[in-house]
Amino acid sequence: MKGKAGGEREKTMRHLVLCDDPLVSAEDRAEVIPLHEEAEEPRPARGLRRAGCLLVAFGLALLPWLYVLATSLPATATAAHWPLAWIGLDALEALGLITTGLLATRGDRRHALAAAATATLLVVDAWLDTTTAAPGGDFATAAAMALVAELPLAALCGRLGLRALSRHV
Repeated sequence: MKGKAGGEREKTMRHLVLCDDPLVSAEDRAEVIPLHEEAEEPRPARGLRRAGCLLVAFGLALLPWLYVLATSLPATATAAHWPLAWIGLDALEALGLITTGLLATRGDRRHALAAAATATLLVVDAWLDTTTAAPGGDFATAAAMALVAELPLAALCGRLGLRALSRHV
């Protein structure tokens, strides 16, 4: 039962022959691609390079501003919309977790983007919870939430995003 499938298999097998075999004609030789050759990174487009330079410049410009903030901000402050700020942050985290989960279960590569954003939100939430908590029980609760929920979820999201990037690069 050689038939058509057998002929296609033979044709494929001919292309798997070593390229330095003198009995194989030039047209039957397959292209050899080294497995461990360093791939040369393509040069980014001019617009991307400009955007990158602009982002670095703004990041550097923020460094002196950090000193201004550190020396001029009051030790305590009252926020007019404090509950709205925390509800909004937690709502964004919930949306990010749901979106990341749904995209991941569907096998959609865009889950890497949602995972990166969600991980960032979770780390920011842990940071703000612990740095704004009152000493004592409030701080213990904030630290426990950060260590048990927010930071492990951020690590999971980060791992999902990095795995997706490493598979598709």
